[in-house]
Order: sequence, then structure tokens, then C-alpha cells
Amino acid sequence: MSAQCCEHDTPKPGAIVNLARYRKILWIALVVNAAMFFVEIGASLQSGSLALLADAVDFAGDALNYGVSLAVLASALAWRARAAILKALSMMGFGLYVLGAALWSVWHGEVPQAMTMGAVALLALLANVGVAWMLYAFREGDSNMRSVWLCSRNDAIGNVAVLVAALGVFGTGSAWPDLVVASLMAALALHGGWSVLRQARAEIRQTRDDGERHGHAH
Repeated sequence: MSAQCCEHDTPKPGAIVNLARYRKILWIALVVNAAMFFVEIGASLQSGSLALLADAVDFAGDALNYGVSLAVLASALAWRARAAILKALSMMGFGLYVLGAALWSVWHGEVPQAMTMGAVALLALLANVGVAWMLYAFREGDSNMRSVWLCSRNDAIGNVAVLVAALGVFGTGSAWPDLVVASLMAALALHGGWSVLRQARAEIRQTRDDGERHGHAH
């Protein structure tokens, strides 16, 4: 999810039509995602839903991604790669935690509160749709802009998955729909984090090799 889709490249000079507006929207997106992280963490603890916990982790990852995007918007490739490694390791750690919690809940967990799950998932969906709507105008921009917009769009799809899990819990009286969705979201975070980590390491090697070639040329 966030680790998969929020891979940021520095915009090329002249690629951004309205950098000030784009930066403002990124700040709004960061605040919205950070706020929803705290809302979903609280709701997860109150309802016992691991799907909400996984979605909260996703919001935290997105807030980190937006912050990184703002911080390194015009930085060199090596610094962006180092920031990406931190982001990737954080997301993989969160993914492992959610998977571990899901395994623990198979034997010790209780059935989560479907109504709380559904209400908070709907609020999260509205938040992500709102962010995606603000970023829609930049969807055809450079790779940075496209990735940020796709991130919000894909997160909205994840919110729909949590809503489906809430319906499944409500309909079956079982925790399994919640555990399945949480595990899938955690697996996506692990896969995405690993992909970002590999790309970042390759970029660091590239900058090191370029630096050595440049040094030999002189």
C-alpha cells in the first residue's frame, strides 16, 4: 500500500506547474493522514480490529511518505534514497507487527466490534477520497505527483477492504474476515517495503559509482 505506491522522485525543473499549491496539498495530506492514524489506533484498541490497526499503520506510512516528499522535494538522489531506506524499514517493521498480532489473535483474539470497524473505515475512506480529489489535478504531472495521487487512490481501495471485513465480521460473528484483511494489508506493506528498500540500495550504489567515475574523469 503506502510503501508500494508512495515512491517519490525529485521533480525535474519546470515539471511542476504550481509547486506552491502542490506543497500546500502535501501538507494537508500529511495532517489528514497523521490525524487518521491516531483515530484508527484508538478505534483498533477499542474495537479489537486488526484490520483497523493495519489501516492505521498505512496512514502512518502515508504521513511519513508525505513528510519525506516535502523534505526531499529538491534533494539529491542519494539523500532521497537514504530517506526511502528509513521509510521501507519502518513499513516492514509495522507489517511484521501486524502479521504477528494476527497470528496471536488466531488463538487468543476476540471477535472485533463490527459497527466500530465500519464507522471508522467509512471515515477513513472519506479522508482518502478527499486527499485523492485534491491531488487529482496533479495526476498527470511528474513521477512524484503521479505516485502520490496513486497512493491516495489505492489507500481508498484499502479502506473499502476494511469495510468488507466489517461486513464479514457482522455477518458471520467471526473474527476471520478481520484477520484475513489485516494479514493481506500487512503482506502488501512488507512486499512494498522490500521493493522500496531494493530500489533505494540500487540508487545509492548508482550515486557512488557515478561519483567514482566523476572523480576518475578529473
